[in-house]
Amino acid sequence: MNQQKIGYARVSTTDQNLERQLDMLRQQGAEIIFQEKLTGTKRDRPELNKLLAHIAPGDVVIVESLSRLGRSTKDLIELVELMREKEVQLVSLKEQIDTSTPTGKLLFTLMSALAQFERDVIAERTKEGLRAARARGRKGGRRRCDQHKLQQALKLYEAGKHTLAEIEELTGIKKATLYRACKNIGKHVLSS
Repeated sequence: MNQQKIGYARVSTTDQNLERQLDMLRQQGAEIIFQEKLTGTKRDRPELNKLLAHIAPGDVVIVESLSRLGRSTKDLIELVELMREKEVQLVSLKEQIDTSTPTGKLLFTLMSALAQFERDVIAERTKEGLRAARARGRKGGRRRCDQHKLQQALKLYEAGKHTLAEIEELTGIKKATLYRACKNIGKHVLSS
């Protein structure tokens, strides 16, 4: 395996400076560094996504601290699990974590177990919630739309004088519902 050292640096605001993190990552031998100025609470972090697409088995991802990598404990656990699955090592300088060591491998194993435990707990809670709702006479799934309003929306669409957004505003029928209704009766809906 051809090992590549890849760095990831992030600061939360555009007026913060990445230089300290970049210097640390270069000192550790990072050949490529993905960097972004974006709050860690944002779900979509383009540079992190590029890093995840770039990594290959045997690579080493280096971060200044785990807080630069994950938005939350759950997010961090998922990222660590993804790297483990891709056979990528993780080094966090501040916490002195290196998953190529026995202690680091233990951390990976514990984090993976916690991630699986969390998934199992969520699944169990969902099942319990559905059972409780059924016991109260509620059914799951999408709510039925008002058929009168749906017919009105279809007539407005067929007349061709309104955009889909206008039809939604006039009738309260969402575009997706109108698309489904048209598909069910064999009509093609043009997006607008």
